Order: sequence, then C-alpha cells, then structure tokens
Amino acid sequence: MEKDEIGRVTILCRKLIIADRDDRGLQWLIGSPFFPPLTVVSTLRCIHFLPNSSSPDIVKESEEIGTLLPKGFNVIGAVVHASSDIERSSRGAIDAALRLSDALLGEGSGRDAETRDIIGAVAEKNGGDTSFFVSRGKKLDSLEMITSVFYEKEPEKYIWERGCLLRCELPFQVPFYYSSKDLHEGNFLCASDEIIAKLKDPQAAYIIETSNCISSEVAQSVIIRGVELNNHTDGTHAKNLNLVAPTSDPQFITCGKFFLERKTSSIVYSAEDADVLQVSVMINRSTKSLSSFAPVAEYFPAPEDVKLQVVHLKLEVLCYSARNYPLVHAISELIIPGLNHQFNALKKAVLPSLIDHQPQFRPYHFSPPGVLHPVTAIYELSYGETELKLVEARKALHQRLGLPLDRPLLRIANALNLSLSNPKGSNTFSRKVLCQVLRCSRMCILGFQAVESQGDLPLWFRVLTYIITIFRMVLMTRAGAVLIVHCKQLFHGSDFSTTQPLMFHHIEKYNKFL
Repeated sequence: MEKDEIGRVTILCRKLIIADRDDRGLQWLIGSPFFPPLTVVSTLRCIHFLPNSSSPDIVKESEEIGTLLPKGFNVIGAVVHASSDIERSSRGAIDAALRLSDALLGEGSGRDAETRDIIGAVAEKNGGDTSFFVSRGKKLDSLEMITSVFYEKEPEKYIWERGCLLRCELPFQVPFYYSSKDLHEGNFLCASDEIIAKLKDPQAAYIIETSNCISSEVAQSVIIRGVELNNHTDGTHAKNLNLVAPTSDPQFITCGKFFLERKTSSIVYSAEDADVLQVSVMINRSTKSLSSFAPVAEYFPAPEDVKLQVVHLKLEVLCYSARNYPLVHAISELIIPGLNHQFNALKKAVLPSLIDHQPQFRPYHFSPPGVLHPVTAIYELSYGETELKLVEARKALHQRLGLPLDRPLLRIANALNLSLSNPKGSNTFSRKVLCQVLRCSRMCILGFQAVESQGDLPLWFRVLTYIITIFRMVLMTRAGAVLIVHCKQLFHGSDFSTTQPLMFHHIEKYNKFL
C-alpha cells in the first residue's frame, strides 16, 4: 500500500451525496478490506431512525444492509448534512458508522477495532463542499481532517480488475415436528440451526469451479474440506494480502488462479461481466471412521399428536474477493458468514407465516445503474411480484440506493444470471438483443398507427404487426412493463447504460412501476 493512500480519501462512486430532503439525512459509506482503508466504493441512505430522534436504528439498518451488501464490502464511514459545527457533526457520523460496523461484523469485531479507520464526512445543506474527517481506531476525541480527496476516473476497472465474485447457492429442506394444537418455534429453530451448523463440520467439502476457463494449465475445480478452514469470520486476512502463502501449496490457491490472462483492450468492467467462481457445499460421509461402532436409534415418545412440516429454503450469496486472496480464507471469511447472515434473515422472515402457508422467499442479485457493486434483495413471491408489501420493499430499496422511483430497476426480470450455465457476458448481450427487438416492434407499431389512416394495408403487414404486438405484450408481462433500451445519459461527466420503463398513457403515477 502506498504511503499517500493512507492519508487520502479515494472516491469511486460517481455520486457521493444522495439528494435527501429529510433534515436527518444520513448516508453510510461503503468500502472493502481489499482496498486501501479510505476508499469509498458506494453510499447507502439510512432509512431507519429511532422514534422522534435523528439517531439511526442500528438494529434494523444492520439487518437490511447485511443482506443487501455482498460479503467483501463493509461500512467504513458515514455522511451527515450540517451547516455549522462541522467537527461535532463528523464525530456523530463516525460514532454511528462505528456502531453499525460492529453490528455487521458481529462477534469478534473488537479484534481490529483499534486499527480500523472510520470516515466522518459533513456535507453542507446548501450544496456546498464536503469535509472529511478520519478516526483512527475508536479515538473519537482526536479526529484527523483529510484534505486530499481523489476521484477515480475508471471506478469499474478499479474494482473488477482487482477482484472477482464468489457465488454460493445452497437449497435445503428443514423438517420438524410440532404439536397439532400449538406451534413451538423452538423446534423449527433447533432443526434449522443443526443444518446450518454443518457448514463448518470437518466432513463439509466446498467445491470451487468456474465456467470460463478454457486452458488446461488453469485449475478447473478445487475442493476445500472443513478441516482446512480457519475460525476467522471478520475478514482478518483480507488486510494482509501481501502476506499470503506461496501458491505452490494447494491449500492456498488464490481466486485469481482460476482465470486466464485477459486482454485489457476488449474486456468490459462491470458486475454483469465480472469473473465468477461457483462454490458448492457438500457433506462427505464416506470418510473412514477411527473406531468401530453400531448404529443406535433413540425413541422419544410424543405426549400428544404432532404434525410434520417441511420448510424449503434456498440460500444464494454473492461475495467479492481480491484475486490474490486464498480460497481457504474466502470460504471461511466470506462464504460462510454470508450464508449465516442470509439464513438468519430468512429464518426471521419465515417464522410469522410458518403454518398459515408455505412462504416462498428467494434471494435475487441486481446491478442497478450508478451502483458499482451488486446488491442482494430477498423477495417473498407467494402472492406474486405485484403484491403490495413487495412493492413497498422495492420502493425502500430504491430510496436506500438513491435510485429513481420511476424506473423498475429491481424487478426480477432485471436480476443477474450468474449461474455456470450462463456464459460470461450473456447478461449484457441479452439486454442488447432485447433492446433491438423491442425497439423494432415499437417502430413497427408506431408506423402502423401512422399509415393506418391512409388506407387499407396488405394482409401480410397486418399479420406481422399483430404478431409483433402480441410478442411485445408477452415481454412486458414477464418483465413487469419494462422496456429495456440501451441509452446514453450524462451522469456526472460520463455515460452509462440503464433501463427505462415503458410509460403507458393511462398510467400517471410512476410508483406503480416499482
């Protein structure tokens, strides 16, 4: 790490301050342990506050942000809006960010608290300059003002040239018995905790593979066993990337060894086109036992009639890792904590409706415009995507990410497809193809409306127009009335691709698109 990076704030996101009319405006600064300490990747708006207070609700914020952010990104500071007493305001921002960071890291977060750098930024309410202060460790009484601020010109390249994504999908079933008269939540919690505890079992095996390796010189898959994992879950090793073990040791194969040397002239840097490692979790039951034993079955008579309930859950986590990060540490400090956090979120969401109906919670990953890293949202699809609670949940995500409310950017149709069967770059390619198809269909329909008044049209043209119209309506139904176009918009000095909604004349309120 260069010396000037320690005392300099590096801004990667193109929009640091999200417009907020709320006087309690508070934003979280997101960084990564794989980057220099004062590197801001993105910013998230705080949307939960304590009643009748300007203090954030750390419990609710940590629950939502822990699910939203991929492991490998964390909270490194906060931004507040103030017009006077800047240093005091920055101290309050640092205190809030430190409490949220501790809540996200959970147990063991105190190990590196003394070396953690937390940013406290103060933005003037009238749109003036932004002042940056840094607290080294937990020393809130002595703040260091940072005057050197660097805005990265190629943030996508900065992120995806250094790192890659790890994706782990884990579907499983939770069978449990409960009384026919009353549901004991403890039975479900106990059964589910036993399943998730097997992630660190010595018999667990993690298979890491990728789909874009075409050279025989590059390892196609690696198996890491539970006995090889470490006990750290807070990203301790991520801060010492220069101290990794030699790659000749199979136990310390790095993430970058899976990927070929790429031609920088033709590569596209984005979350949709990032290199992805697929992680599969297995349980190895074929190991030889050290001692001989006989199978034993215990009988526990039920005092009353019981019923069997089987809950189907599916975990799917994304993690960001540096290319020179060992896979053993990536599994221990990124994948397992990510699965644990998402499982706890699903478990809390499933409990209220455990008996009434079988809930259908499913995590989806998105790469919305203006956000440099992917985000994860958990949707409940029992009543469809247009159910009111789900609409409100998407609206809250738009507000947190600073996205416009008139574009359905977080619908399922816009979710990333990072499976092994999906070739690299097909997300971008499919969007471009759909763009051309819908654009042509719209032009044909508009042309039909323009020439319809001039006389009768040939039969073949009418049939073709009707087919295009039907095809267009089918796409709109599946994609939630979204017309994906590849447009260019001026966004803080650079162009970017985005999705636009198809506006109907009879719909005036844009909130219906969410």
